[in-house]
Amino acid sequence: MSTAIQLTGIAWDHSRALPPLVATAQRYEETHPGVRIHWQKRTLDEFGHAPIDQLARKFDLIVIDHPWAGFCFENHLVHDLAGLAPAAALAELKQNSVGPTFESYVWQEKMLALPIDAATPAPSWRRDLLERAGVPPPQTWAEAVALARRKLAVIPGFNADLFLHFLMLVKGLGAEPCADQENLAPREIMQRAAEMLRELTEPMPRDIYELNPILVAERMTTTDDFAWNAFAYTYNNYARPHFAAKALAFGNLLALERGGPRLRSVLGGTGLAISANCKNAAAALDYALFVASGRVQQGIYVHAGGQPAHRAAWDDGLADELCGGFLSGTRLTQSEAIVRPRYSGYVALQTDGGKALQEYLRDGRGLVATLEKLDARYRESRTRGGRAYQTN
Repeated sequence: MSTAIQLTGIAWDHSRALPPLVATAQRYEETHPGVRIHWQKRTLDEFGHAPIDQLARKFDLIVIDHPWAGFCFENHLVHDLAGLAPAAALAELKQNSVGPTFESYVWQEKMLALPIDAATPAPSWRRDLLERAGVPPPQTWAEAVALARRKLAVIPGFNADLFLHFLMLVKGLGAEPCADQENLAPREIMQRAAEMLRELTEPMPRDIYELNPILVAERMTTTDDFAWNAFAYTYNNYARPHFAAKALAFGNLLALERGGPRLRSVLGGTGLAISANCKNAAAALDYALFVASGRVQQGIYVHAGGQPAHRAAWDDGLADELCGGFLSGTRLTQSEAIVRPRYSGYVALQTDGGKALQEYLRDGRGLVATLEKLDARYRESRTRGGRAYQTN
């Protein structure tokens, strides 16, 4: 009797992440008796920032975020799926992934991962609490600030989230974040973005700086502390009937001014990468293509709690109903999201930059000193990899 191929994978700890992978692994094993796939999980912060090199030594399959591309390829940690996967399969995923999800994993003609999960910051709210307050979901920045002053609004102020909110505002104010090699963005735009965040967060409780998107969603669905969340990486589970005690509604981002374009948030989501140490790369790839396929994304994946990346699910009315209208409610924001930098030193900038913004918003650090620190941390990030001033 031949020994089964054993594959190990690492995801992050949430109902959006682990259950759909366990479900797909179960079904794949049923149709591929010679393969066994075992999934483990880690925290959300570890998912975004724990060293990938340690995971690549231990696991065959890594659920990964696109900003790790430069680091992973510089250090030869993952297989380049552009050279491993069939061209036709990649072309199909490129055509059918929602928004820039597929493109986010392509870096310098290499492919970090296959897209399996799509997310970007978008608003969420409790219908009952907004109705009680007599207001609709805010559509402009002024309306958002007004709701915050009524103590009804929240955002996740955890360091990395705060930095990505800042990049979203920089983009909304007309600059391209991280396009210049010396400065994160033009100083006057950085100043305005920081001031806008202060205007929005000043009425909010200080504990928002300990909240990531999951904790915000849990608090909104278990207490009546907040009626509306301006922007946080989305978790469709909280819109599903019977998942949480009090369901959330989700929608598209607001505009800075009435009649103006919506803000464009910073793409999240996840892909499935294959470690360079994987001894059964062909089997791992076949399973990854199975998970990323339209049939599985529309079926097993979304039914098990996942937040699919494939248009087959986003176009499916039954999937949208299952997700409480989440897919149709956030689709424009998902499609319009911007892609983060992927150079080798970038990931730590999210933490460093977010801490600098926390010092300004929470601790009262001066604005000029904060902006100088942001630029300094940005320049440091550009030189962390194997060569100075790496491209995005």
